[in-house]
Amino acid sequence: MLMGGFRGLARLAAVLAVVVVVVGAWVRLTQAGLGCPDWPGCYGQWHPSQVIDHATEAGLAYQRLFDYQKALHEMVHRYIATGLGLLVVTLALWSVVNRHHPDQPRVLPWVTLVMIGCQGALGAYTVTLKVLPLIVTMHLLGGLTTLSLLWLQSLNVNPSLLSEREIKIRPLALIAGIALLIQLFLGGWTSTNYAAIACPDFPTCQNAWWPYADFADGFTLWRGMGIDYEGGILPMVSRTAIHLVHRIGAVTVGVLIVLLWAQTLRLAQRRSLKVAAWFVLAAGIIQWIIGINFIWQGYPLWIGTAHNAGAVLLLLSMLTYLRILWPPTRFHYRMQMN
Repeated sequence: MLMGGFRGLARLAAVLAVVVVVVGAWVRLTQAGLGCPDWPGCYGQWHPSQVIDHATEAGLAYQRLFDYQKALHEMVHRYIATGLGLLVVTLALWSVVNRHHPDQPRVLPWVTLVMIGCQGALGAYTVTLKVLPLIVTMHLLGGLTTLSLLWLQSLNVNPSLLSEREIKIRPLALIAGIALLIQLFLGGWTSTNYAAIACPDFPTCQNAWWPYADFADGFTLWRGMGIDYEGGILPMVSRTAIHLVHRIGAVTVGVLIVLLWAQTLRLAQRRSLKVAAWFVLAAGIIQWIIGINFIWQGYPLWIGTAHNAGAVLLLLSMLTYLRILWPPTRFHYRMQMN
């Protein structure tokens, strides 16, 4: 009963983490990352409405014009993230109370709590360093890591031995998983450098299959502090390089997902693994459709936000698949003891 409650709370926290990631993308796409130039408050207040009556003075004090809508977007994101932090603290304490249960995760809840602390620090640096792309990308990846940890804690995968045929799937699954992680970084780097607009057409880019691009400049990770990065500062040739690499990554991940799906259907003996492979394939197709339409429709905000949500869906589908392919080992130890 206690484990059911723990998994239920972990699932609730995972859902809230999805909301945090998607709302964070919405904040970034609306260029509201600096809607509040300080942290954790907003122009020294806890709600943007408290700033309205002295907006001019606040803008002068923080050397940034007050925009109520952008400030509200940013603070909504912070409020939701705070709620997530409270749930993570609860899970960590729960793991101590229920520590004698053999299925109770003991390490992951505390790793997640540390991750939340790091996320808070990155959130503060995101503001103070004026949405420096490397910090914003790390903040996004940290959010996805937090979500992944919570999702793993919510899964109830029965410990069981894999067949020799199923074990043969693992190398390709590992390669696909790593490729997806790299693609998530590329997606974050594309977003934080506002490089989606570099290629307004598909499947070509700027009406060419391989337009001129500055890859060295596009992937210079550190550019210094004291610069306002909101809206992006890179020239178009650098943004083009980022966009092209992101497209190459999308094709690579797509091919690997199809190969993994085909190999799973051929070798897997358990139904859960085959179903998980179908979910990964479906999530990959959905993400491709959203990404292509994001370009074709002229980068509307709602599709851009949906593209981030699609990345989350693909990540969770892959995590579930990998967890089934690498099940808990407690059962193995019991067998050895018997």
